[in-house]
Amino acid sequence: MNLKVLKDILVITALKSVPDFKRQPLMLFFIGLISSLPLFFIIVFGGQISYGLIGAMVSTASFIGIMAAIQDISYDRYVKIREMIVAMPVHPFSYAMGIAMAPLVISAPSLIFFIAIAMWLGVLSLSSLFWAGVALILCWATMSSAGFLISTYLMRASPYTLNSISNILGIALGFIPPVYYPEEMLGSFSWISAIFPTSNAASLVRVYSGSLNLPFEMVVARWLILTVTMMVFAVVTAAKARWREP
Repeated sequence: MNLKVLKDILVITALKSVPDFKRQPLMLFFIGLISSLPLFFIIVFGGQISYGLIGAMVSTASFIGIMAAIQDISYDRYVKIREMIVAMPVHPFSYAMGIAMAPLVISAPSLIFFIAIAMWLGVLSLSSLFWAGVALILCWATMSSAGFLISTYLMRASPYTLNSISNILGIALGFIPPVYYPEEMLGSFSWISAIFPTSNAASLVRVYSGSLNLPFEMVVARWLILTVTMMVFAVVTAAKARWREP
């Protein structure tokens, strides 16, 4: 990655995050609220707060990943922003990374808040924070790649349709798989948690926090599944996406 590509990523990230934040500063509250609602009910009904905090972190990372990749690209195509960027000497990778990183900047306060509470309560330690961060980044990257893939294959769909799809997928993948609850509740079907990026990342964070015991081979397999899933989505998108419209 040369210096220009990196500079373009930062410029596009600022272009997509700073104006939105200035127009809608309550976005910081909204993003955190979505992820903290299940945490509220977990506390009220006496559930394990450790599962809720880890679920909130994973849900935040996953929701912003798929939301940006679908909604921002459809919006940019609708208002012709992407055509303006295409006309400039900007690499497609810079555009994709800028789009993916912009909401990550906006959601950073929520993530930091959940991580700080988790460390204060002893759910995460300094030694486990690194691996938890890697799992969250991979989850965000995987969901962003999935969003880019959906945007590529549904490029003719209206922005309203794509926005609905991103919201449905973000909520479904954040709340239905074992993200806020332990995968042991699924019994013999607990292996399903390895399929979904959100529940896979949540399980890995719980492994390093000490709340979930998995064989070493299974931990390695889950890292591989999460990484390979992200790479497959990214490769297929790169192969099918067109930087310039015909």
